[in-house]
Amino acid sequence: MSRARVTVAAAGLLALCLCAGVDAQRPGGGGPPPPPPVPRAAAPIDLTGYWVSVVTQDWRWRMVTPRKGDYEGIPLTPEGRTMADTWDPAKDEAAGEQCRSYGAPSSLYVPGRLHITWADDHTLKVETDAGTQTRLLRFGDEKAPAETPRTWQGVSVAQWQTPRPNVPLVLRPTERTADAPGVVPTGGSLRVVTTNLRAGYLRKNGVPYSENAVLTEYFDLYKRPNGEELLTVTTVVEDPQYLRTPRLVAPVFKKEPNGAKWDPTPCSSQW
Repeated sequence: MSRARVTVAAAGLLALCLCAGVDAQRPGGGGPPPPPPVPRAAAPIDLTGYWVSVVTQDWRWRMVTPRKGDYEGIPLTPEGRTMADTWDPAKDEAAGEQCRSYGAPSSLYVPGRLHITWADDHTLKVETDAGTQTRLLRFGDEKAPAETPRTWQGVSVAQWQTPRPNVPLVLRPTERTADAPGVVPTGGSLRVVTTNLRAGYLRKNGVPYSENAVLTEYFDLYKRPNGEELLTVTTVVEDPQYLRTPRLVAPVFKKEPNGAKWDPTPCSSQW
């Protein structure tokens, strides 16, 4: 083959390779898609900051410890009622189980403050000053290994949902703090599913949930016309052992400018 033909062939091969390389980088060109953004960068809403409870529902069960046997409004099974009737706060304290009403299914219903931050690009950290609890909401398909000890906060798997799903609110019309006229949800929603729980209480007075309970939450942001930000956490607890139907509540929080009022206090069996 003459030198001229070799040169032409080499040039043609080089052009073919360059075109293939360009096509591989074009959309639909057969190349690998770019990796999705990390959850922190992909967040449709900003949940970080300090938040304080707005107690607009169930005041008499949240602001004081209900009397023993008061489980009105909770769809307990017969076994659940029997368990609630055995509540003994002194016994819980003696056993070192004074945090039974501060587990994930009930911790956000305890009046107090939240501090939400990013622990890393894939993990939201939710701290409560009431009971000094910390939850880690991890994005992905993480599941607890079989040998993982059960804890009050369990294992939480998080997922951004955009657009925001049609999440039901359970507040009565006079209590719709976050659903009032002129107050609309912003962005998407954060869905969190929590399992691997240690058995605890849905209310301070011993209303139980079992270690097999499944907690599903939807974190939604709202903004009032005056700029005030509200956070609603629609909470669904499913527990066939102690609940005839899922338990549905929606605690509301208002954003604070800073952590000046942050006041961590230990768990207590009674207020």
